Amino acid sequence: MLVRIRGSERNYAWGSTTTIPQLIGREPGTEPVAELWFGAHPAAPSTLPDRAGVNLREYLLTEFETALGRHALARFGQHLPYLLKLIAPARPLSLQVHPNLAQAQAGFTAEESDGLPRDGATRLYPDPNHKPELLYAITEFRALCGFRTPRRALELVSGLDAPLARKLAGILATDPTAVGVRTAVTELLTPGAVPAAETRAVVRACAERRGARGASVRIDAIVAELGATHPGDPGAVAALLLNPVTLAPGEALFIPAGTLHAYLQGLGVELMANSDNVLRAGLTRKHIDPEAVLSTIDYVTAPPVRIAPEITGPTRTFYAPVEDFEMSITTLGSNGAVEMPGRGPRIVLSISGQAQVCTTDAGPVQLGPGEAVFVPATAGHVIADGDAHLVQAAVP
Repeated sequence: MLVRIRGSERNYAWGSTTTIPQLIGREPGTEPVAELWFGAHPAAPSTLPDRAGVNLREYLLTEFETALGRHALARFGQHLPYLLKLIAPARPLSLQVHPNLAQAQAGFTAEESDGLPRDGATRLYPDPNHKPELLYAITEFRALCGFRTPRRALELVSGLDAPLARKLAGILATDPTAVGVRTAVTELLTPGAVPAAETRAVVRACAERRGARGASVRIDAIVAELGATHPGDPGAVAALLLNPVTLAPGEALFIPAGTLHAYLQGLGVELMANSDNVLRAGLTRKHIDPEAVLSTIDYVTAPPVRIAPEITGPTRTFYAPVEDFEMSITTLGSNGAVEMPGRGPRIVLSISGQAQVCTTDAGPVQLGPGEAVFVPATAGHVIADGDAHLVQAAVP
């Protein structure tokens, strides 16, 4: 059978009041709708509208053999290994990093031993899982992701008339390697190391430069934007060390554990390991822990990991280099019914149009934008028809 699920709304301050409501056909309100979660994470499991008082997490714990299947059960236990989201930042998110599996397990165990509430404001590890993630852009989506080469970072900070910029330039010129990048980041993120006035001076210098003298217009604008949103926060200056990314609709970005990043603006679909572990370094009013961030970051300098899809008929599948999830996008139209690839426990989410979804022995279920179904592992192949774009989250 197909199980209709309803996304759990997350009203973070950086979200848009209009983007997700407009997508799902609801009148915008005054409260921002940052994310809709489709999954079984204990912090915000999806509800089952056809089963009053039951959420997806509870359903999976009672129906795990048919819902998850032997393959997923053997690898992940009685848990859905991924979390699917709609995400709509209207302004920048925090500068953040996610732990790998060993770090998450150690951090979770330590915080449990300390008796920290899992929903507490200072909690860093509400669960023991890693959090690699894949972002698919529905609209143009802007982000910062991973470290640029030390040579290019040196070029950008060398052209700024500000004491902090000169200090960073000296660090990178002395050691133009990942070690130098680490030293520069540590200087910026160590509490109390950088006076707010020095950060503001770099932000002003970027705003005045506007890409002149061989600099990047895009990164100067981003630094100015971050500095205006979070005055005096050295996270704005850290942007000079990071890769700016602009995804066109239909493009996807993979963010491994340990990658320092920040989403800036856009509408997208996120698929990640089933975790809410976020270590924040700045650009936020929430709790930050620079020491934990600095010990978690992977300081390798490399271009952002854009995932090219494999195309099979009307379906594009994005294979991320993890065992927890894979994402496919199926475009329905004039070609009639389509068999969607994938197996195991799946979630199918409509992001536009109207579709009818069924399996060989269940359905059909009508899906409009923002509506989703959970497909048990024993349900077989999914067949879809209509005029829509469908996202499918699956276990590889």
